[in-house]
Amino acid sequence: MSKKKTFYVQENETIDQCLERMKQEGYVPIRRMERPVFKEEMINKEKKYTPIGREIVFEGKMML
Repeated sequence: MSKKKTFYVQENETIDQCLERMKQEGYVPIRRMERPVFKEEMINKEKKYTPIGREIVFEGKMML
């Protein structure tokens, strides 16, 4: 089993629920990352990227 694992906060899930899921699997959060989510649109034959949300990711370390 690996010592590090990434956990994504899923749709319809709170950050607290994700942290509880990590704890149940035996991991402790060591890093939080937020990544923007973009939508690609064609406007006047040009690609435009518009932000539509964000993705929250936790990196967890195995508890001893």
